[in-house]
Amino acid sequence: MGRISISCLFPASWHFSLSPGVLPRFLLPSFRQLLLLGLLAGVTGLLYMLLVPGTGQYSWLREDKHHHTRLGRVPDMEATDTNNPNLNYGLVVDCGSSGSRVFVYTWPRHNGNLHELLDIKQMRDMHRKPVVMKIKPGISEYASTPDKASDYISPLLSFAAQHIPKNKHQETPLYILCTAGMRVLPESQQEALLEDLRTDIPVNFNFLFSDSHVEVISGKQEGVYAWIGINFVLGRFNHVEGDEHEAVVEVQVPGSDQQETLLRKRTAGVLDMGGVSTQIAYEVPKTEEIAKNLLAEFNLGCDAHRTEHMYRVYVSTFLGFGGNAARQRYEENLIGNTHIQNKLLGKHLGESLDSPILDPCLPVDHQDEVGPQDQKVHLRGTGDFERCRILLQPFLNHTNDTNTSLNGVYQPPIDFPNSQFYGFSEFYYCTEDVLRIGGSYNSTKYSNAAKSYCATQWKTLKERFDRGLYASHADLHRLKYQCFKSAWMYEVLHSGFAFPTAYENLRTALLVYDKEVQWTLGAILYRTRFLPLRDIQQESLKGSHSHLQHSFSFMNNHYLFLACFMVVVLSILLYLLRLRRIHHRSASASVQWLEEGLGSPDIPVKI
Repeated sequence: MGRISISCLFPASWHFSLSPGVLPRFLLPSFRQLLLLGLLAGVTGLLYMLLVPGTGQYSWLREDKHHHTRLGRVPDMEATDTNNPNLNYGLVVDCGSSGSRVFVYTWPRHNGNLHELLDIKQMRDMHRKPVVMKIKPGISEYASTPDKASDYISPLLSFAAQHIPKNKHQETPLYILCTAGMRVLPESQQEALLEDLRTDIPVNFNFLFSDSHVEVISGKQEGVYAWIGINFVLGRFNHVEGDEHEAVVEVQVPGSDQQETLLRKRTAGVLDMGGVSTQIAYEVPKTEEIAKNLLAEFNLGCDAHRTEHMYRVYVSTFLGFGGNAARQRYEENLIGNTHIQNKLLGKHLGESLDSPILDPCLPVDHQDEVGPQDQKVHLRGTGDFERCRILLQPFLNHTNDTNTSLNGVYQPPIDFPNSQFYGFSEFYYCTEDVLRIGGSYNSTKYSNAAKSYCATQWKTLKERFDRGLYASHADLHRLKYQCFKSAWMYEVLHSGFAFPTAYENLRTALLVYDKEVQWTLGAILYRTRFLPLRDIQQESLKGSHSHLQHSFSFMNNHYLFLACFMVVVLSILLYLLRLRRIHHRSASASVQWLEEGLGSPDIPVKI
């Protein structure tokens, strides 16, 4: 029997001899078996890369994704890192009726996922305070001297420029948006003020600013921006990640000819009652032809062809329906009716403290004096919440038409069982400042608390106030008109906007996630929606380099082990293949020697 001596050069110490006759069968595999063995080894290595924690490309993606999600849950309270070169900045100046404010916002480079929006946050200084500055009066006060408009705005822009790195000024967009105060001015005066800003600001500041960046926005635009800002902070525009139990809604995509529908996160409606006006805004999932002039259709995404961020929002603002304006209308009506009644009946009601008009909307025994100097009327509160509600209903100007709200304005149907609303400003003050039941709204609990407050003696209410039992920012004005405003809020909500008394998805709030949400956040989110395309294009230019750098960045112990494993497997395969060839040669030589009648000597072979 011949013998095969094998000397393997890798590693150098391996040297042994085997006889072909005693070689196990599995050490002499066919080429197909070798191929199968190699494939099996490759698959094993691939599974190792994918499944073993901390290894593989996909594990890095999982880790980054988890880290990004975790960061999203951290409150936005940290100071802004102005040394971060990948941070972008933006400015919005809110020119209101009583003053102007500048807000500075920041956001990192877009991650390239077209499904996601920019991660915009309010900038915070080294003391973690929001970077915001306010000046008075409102810009409308300069209507007669429009050439001073830019001088009026300059302190706000200088303040913002000090907080933004100088090398970022040229790429920082600046928007100057004017609201209520400017709307009441004649168009010629509006344009003169805006033209001075368009001309002088680019000369004095290096921000990204064009003629379209300064304008007077409508009440509808302001309402849409407020709706966008609140839902952005609530995370309702994030359709990529989310709790599987989170509420969703089926939406008919605006502008779709085929009535395309999609299922996405349910957005929140917004109720806001100020001193002068009341506003409602909510998404309308289904197409409403009747209310098209009251609807705002827009795309928040950077790609106009994608429909996941297309929204159809109903917004309506009601001037004269704010808490203070409603009280003023109520008092004017009370004064007028009293004078007519006194004149017709020859009475002197309300003309002195001895014969006051009884007002169910004031706390018990509270005395008040209202009206102009020549028509003063004395009032005394009776604190009757239910009676007050009945007296206020005519001031809603509600009609009997279907789907109408305040002033008879059309209101698209609300799917109350699958909806959620947030109530701000007076909706929060009425429930929290004195009644101390802000947050989740319950109509029964609210009306009972309001009844109890109204029926309390004014003397007792003042004693409680002096003992600090009410909210820190509650004042005597709040105590005086809390009964009236409680009834007005109740009627606006349930009679005006037709919310069921059993509705449980209204939350009154001052802050959202401990942050005051301004409409300016929604404004910059909407106006910078195309910026992600710029970031994506810049990233694609260096994509190949970044990919190569990333490929080598995760060389660690796991990959070193995998490389060694593959080298060993390849060496074994080469060894077995060489062994198979030697076996065939030996067998051929043995057959030839047998045919010639010769023996088979040992054949030394070296590899």
